Amino acid sequence: MAEQVRILNGNTFVVSDERGDIEASRTDPSGLFAWDTRFLSTWVLTVDGQRLGTLSVDDLQYFETRFFLAPGGGTVYIDAQLSVMRQRTVTEGFRERLAVLNHGEKAVELTVHMEAGSDFSDLFDVKNDEGKKGELYTTVERDRLVYGYRRDTFHRATEITSEPRAKMDKNGLTYKIRVEPQSHWTCELRVTPILIGRNGKRTRLGGPKAAEDMGDDLDRWLESAPKLECEWGPLRRTYRRSLIDLAALRFSPLTSGGRSLPAAGLPWFMTMFGRDSIFTSLQALPFAPELAATTLRELAARQGSRFDDFRDEDPGRILHEMRYGESAAFQEQPHSPYYGNADATALFVVLLDEYERWTGDKALVRDLELEARAALRWVDEYADLLGNGYVWYQRRNEKSGLENQCWKDSWDSISYRDGTLPGFPRATCELQGYAYDARMRGARLARLIWKDPDYANKLEKQAADLKRRFNRDYWVADGEYYALALDAEGKQVDVLTSNIGHLLWSGIVPQSRARAIARHLLGPRLFSGWGVRTLALGEKRYNPIGYHVGTVWPFDCSFIAWGLRRYGFKKEAAQIAAGILDAAEYFDGRLPEAFGGYPREETKYPVQYPTACSPQAWSTGAPLLLLRTMLGLQPLEDSLVVDAALPVGIGQIELLGIPGRWGRVDAFGRGLLHTDRQGRGRPELGTTGAKRRRAAAAV
Repeated sequence: MAEQVRILNGNTFVVSDERGDIEASRTDPSGLFAWDTRFLSTWVLTVDGQRLGTLSVDDLQYFETRFFLAPGGGTVYIDAQLSVMRQRTVTEGFRERLAVLNHGEKAVELTVHMEAGSDFSDLFDVKNDEGKKGELYTTVERDRLVYGYRRDTFHRATEITSEPRAKMDKNGLTYKIRVEPQSHWTCELRVTPILIGRNGKRTRLGGPKAAEDMGDDLDRWLESAPKLECEWGPLRRTYRRSLIDLAALRFSPLTSGGRSLPAAGLPWFMTMFGRDSIFTSLQALPFAPELAATTLRELAARQGSRFDDFRDEDPGRILHEMRYGESAAFQEQPHSPYYGNADATALFVVLLDEYERWTGDKALVRDLELEARAALRWVDEYADLLGNGYVWYQRRNEKSGLENQCWKDSWDSISYRDGTLPGFPRATCELQGYAYDARMRGARLARLIWKDPDYANKLEKQAADLKRRFNRDYWVADGEYYALALDAEGKQVDVLTSNIGHLLWSGIVPQSRARAIARHLLGPRLFSGWGVRTLALGEKRYNPIGYHVGTVWPFDCSFIAWGLRRYGFKKEAAQIAAGILDAAEYFDGRLPEAFGGYPREETKYPVQYPTACSPQAWSTGAPLLLLRTMLGLQPLEDSLVVDAALPVGIGQIELLGIPGRWGRVDAFGRGLLHTDRQGRGRPELGTTGAKRRRAAAAV
């Protein structure tokens, strides 16, 4: 299978092969997609009936790629008299500039053909190999080719135009051209996705920005982010890659007024996800706090308001996933939206508080008071399926709902030591940590901003009671760690997992037990040398390339490192940061969703996991949170505390112009510069410093 080339712009993306061609099968995520529908499934260029070979592919920007092609591919030698350049830009759909260059001494007459077609597959159809239930049609108008799909009120179309005009038929566009020696012929094609309403009104679904505008937008995005100066070059490259990928993954819901939040990942999850958007917003707070504001507003606008078993909806519950395609429109799957997660609701309150601590935006906290209270009520009442004070999950939609509604949502991620799977409902440990953190943070907001001390006292009392019971019921005494979960009978699901690191981040762990947790996280069973495994080496279901049962997830590790810093384990946090940032070098600065959990001393490089999403939001955000963790950045009223602890080899870090309620400040840290960053070298602490670049302003 040819290497895929992916370019995107907000809600629209294109996946092709290295020639720029699209030949999508029913289960292949190739094509032009917008709002969960594939608007173009065939886009194949030939010259005189011949396919072309790839000379090179230049990724100009995340929204623009150039393909250099020539006849005669498939052999070692290419000595063509012709070459072809395709420059594709994702705008409203995409624009493709096609150039045929004649390098010979004689004029040539050629037939250039672009085969086109659309199956209008819903993204869920592509994933599940489902056929279409409506009517596909094609119309050839005087100056445009239109592919369409109609099913009741669901009506979509793809419009293709060309300058100069081509001969068009249902199979595509044809040009009869003459190219003089040492000259070239060019044309520009535009492919536009269209929504057609009941009244026949046509609405373009792609973004309206031109390539120049998008380039300016990216420049502004990078300019607004803090500037990183670092002696270790790979960190600079990883940081820039993360910022660009985060820009690429910005998704603008129809109700957002053009403001963006992080989509989960390309190609399957270019949409709003409760958990993923919240986690990524938390990671990006010191770098792009506006993402958190949009995430909070858009999730609040779609907060659950009723009991709906089909969507696993409850009053106050924060959505899991929102979809806009045909299957959602006809309720063939529940993602309109779907609420089947047990963590995003508590995390919503966590993000709201952390956002206010960072930005001082009290107005948003006041605006979302009712939604935050509803979320806390869900945690207290509707999530407690057994009435014992814990957050449990069990899907009500047995046909298409998620079985595991925590972040480790694969079928086999929750198991006992002997490898057997518990029944339902389940109460995983990190859910209790999130609930504890949400109550503590909600109490702060209630006391300081909502001016309701009685409610604050109630939340703090609930949090203290949860912490006491949790440390009694989840503590595995013979291993000195916390169980992954409780089953419905209250029995411990007693495997050792990375979830215990999330408990440090939430604050539910007593200081007296924190060192034991840190030892496990950096011990040989969990720490691979690159990062923390999702499931410990030696557990029955451990698999170094199992999705949630032994791989290393950069996002997971970034929050574990943050939790270690919360409890004062600076060296341990720095060691995890060093492993993940070292791994990023092997992926050209773009951390994958997950990679193999093999011991570092055995492989010498992180083993690729065949993940579907690239880029992926919370992996893109991992280096940002690790930077915050290494520098020890913590908002304290109208000041930013800096307490750097850098791993071996980083040298000096300067993060300049960090935005927040203090205006903009700079942060500095220094560690020892080592040439050898391989193996399990212990991190060394750096000196710290910070200077205020402009006066802090209370908001």
